[in-house]
Amino acid sequence: MPERRRTRAEERVDEIDVSPTTLLATIETLTAERDAATQVSEDYLIALQRERAEFMNYKRRTAEERDRDLGLAAEDLIRKVLNVADDFDRAIEARPASIAGDPWFEGIAAIDRKLRLLLESEGVTPIDASPGTAFDPREHEAIATVPGTGRPEGEIVETARRGYRLRDRVLRPALVAVAAAPTTNDIDPTAPLH
Repeated sequence: MPERRRTRAEERVDEIDVSPTTLLATIETLTAERDAATQVSEDYLIALQRERAEFMNYKRRTAEERDRDLGLAAEDLIRKVLNVADDFDRAIEARPASIAGDPWFEGIAAIDRKLRLLLESEGVTPIDASPGTAFDPREHEAIATVPGTGRPEGEIVETARRGYRLRDRVLRPALVAVAAAPTTNDIDPTAPLH
């Protein structure tokens, strides 16, 4: 019988060394390549996670900086508006008695109220600096001490300019006159000594 011709696949099978030592060596080589590829993949994953975390921190930082910068710009504008509010205070306090009920003056007072509501809507509130309030250096700035007021030392006697707080921070301290400590001239000689 004539010899059958072998196919190319059969010839290739004969070329492959399938001895156990060769197969084990091939398995070890492939396992090492797989482990190296897995390690590279894990390194890339860790680097990607680190980059993602750094990017998220960058986004958070830039958003905070933008908010802070906008806050500073708003704060600057609010300070300028407070100067206008001070002008309204002076105008209202200095109005002549003859125009107290005049509609024009009532319009000015209405504008002042709208301005106060606008400031309040932005988180601006006045600092209490009414006479009799204890002086607080965090909220008040003493511009004068007044002797002989009959008030305890450190108590506010008069407010020269309103102070304001923006949310939880002092935007501008109130300018106040504070009662001075009593001097020997202020002591009533007929009062009993304690």
